[in-house]
Amino acid sequence: MKGLKKKRRIQVIVLAFVALLGATALIGYAMKDGINFFRTPTEVVENPPPPNEVFRIGGLVEEGTLVRGQGETVSFRVTDTNKSVPVTFTGVLPDLFSEGKGMVGTGRLVNGTFVASKILAKHDENYMPKEVVDALKEQGVYVDPKEDANGS
Repeated sequence: MKGLKKKRRIQVIVLAFVALLGATALIGYAMKDGINFFRTPTEVVENPPPPNEVFRIGGLVEEGTLVRGQGETVSFRVTDTNKSVPVTFTGVLPDLFSEGKGMVGTGRLVNGTFVASKILAKHDENYMPKEVVDALKEQGVYVDPKEDANGS
């Protein structure tokens, strides 16, 4: 009788472990399209991702580069003040999108141009995405708007 209980307990543990592995594999498979890595323009220029990889790029919209094409097509360059990458987007831009302001785009790099499927812009006068702030701090060009407003 003891041997049967021990055998049954081992079977339940093995079955639970297999179920856990299966659930983990399914979650990983479901999330593979939902995970987009963030890259700065410098990272994209120096180490371009493959054309089939969807990723996010962020930085400042370079002054004087915003060109509105036919219909809803827009092109501009995004920069981290070190390097810049050309961007094209077909769709409606956020209301707060403008030159010299922070943005994050999701899309693919095609022949050296980032083709965006989604563009996000700052939501108030001081907001900039964390990844963009971190990249600008690495470059040594980030100025905290709160400190700048206080004169320090």
